[in-house]
Amino acid sequence: MLSVIQILFLVLNVIWWIVIAHVIMSWLINFQVLNLRQPLVAQIWDGLNRVLEPVYSRIRSFLPNMGGLDLAPLIVLLAIYAIRIVITNNISVFL
Repeated sequence: MLSVIQILFLVLNVIWWIVIAHVIMSWLINFQVLNLRQPLVAQIWDGLNRVLEPVYSRIRSFLPNMGGLDLAPLIVLLAIYAIRIVITNNISVFL
């Protein structure tokens, strides 16, 4: 059972870093450090959007409209951290 918990932590870590990469890349694109006309940048951006948009859209559906501020990535990161806390605090139940 410990290996299943470790795999779950690995998946949560990968999702965490994907969200962080998406946030940083969105900042770099908005500040025109990265250009979407470059094929590699466009492919990475499209891939990250395809992976994260289903999650973000569900969260955005119940968040109030904040204008240009998107809090969906923050909510995802907080949810991942909360899941880690719950698993860590209840690990004795699983074992």
